[in-house]
Amino acid sequence: MPNHFVLEICVESLDHAIAAERGGAHRLELCSDLSSGGITPSAGFTQTVRRHLRIPIHVLIRPRPGDFCYSDHELEIMRNDILAAKQLGMDGIVLGILHQNGGIDIERTKSLVALARPLPVTFHRAFDASENLETSLEDVIQTGASRILTSGGQPRAMDALPVLARLVQSAKGRILLMPGGGINSENVAQIVRATQAKEVHSSAGTSNPGLATHGNGSMDNDDADRPSIQSALFEQEVAQLASLLGGVSRDQSVI
Repeated sequence: MPNHFVLEICVESLDHAIAAERGGAHRLELCSDLSSGGITPSAGFTQTVRRHLRIPIHVLIRPRPGDFCYSDHELEIMRNDILAAKQLGMDGIVLGILHQNGGIDIERTKSLVALARPLPVTFHRAFDASENLETSLEDVIQTGASRILTSGGQPRAMDALPVLARLVQSAKGRILLMPGGGINSENVAQIVRATQAKEVHSSAGTSNPGLATHGNGSMDNDDADRPSIQSALFEQEVAQLASLLGGVSRDQSVI
């Protein structure tokens, strides 16, 4: 389905997970503590969300806030969290590991990708902390990851449309590029048209807009400068995003 877009919604509560599915999300990223950029959710939360939802769920594997350079003990925690996610019926894993110099830690990431199989792995916005995104793209491809979540090295995807378009083209046929960061119903159509990306990531107004993958290394999963919203409004925002992406699909199918 070449004109079909995938809408991934990031959630940190069961109510929002259910609302996202009702609103038409195609996939969820499950995490906790979005105010810090997101960390691994508890096993109980993960299991409960899985029981209530039918759409695919990818789980964030991030043992702590802050940078993405992990100790051996933290890596052990990540391995155990991946094994637990597989046992709990997750459909994918989201992670990212960097060297102290900001480069992709290919070997450690590759080991976690292998452990996660057959589940696909998304390399998250740790990618955006790199000084050379083109080099990092090639490095992530070497790890065997299935996709990269990126805002093109900027706090928000809208600020990096040419970069994202170039990365999407460079990645084509080798790995998926999924724009994220500041994506909402006001800009999602423009972003997918400008970048030609087939998957997009949004948290529909629930995460802290001040966080980014710069400085302290924390991640911004936010889609809009708004406070957390209640489930009904959250569902409406997700439905609007899904509808707009469907409109782009129909437009492109006529071309």
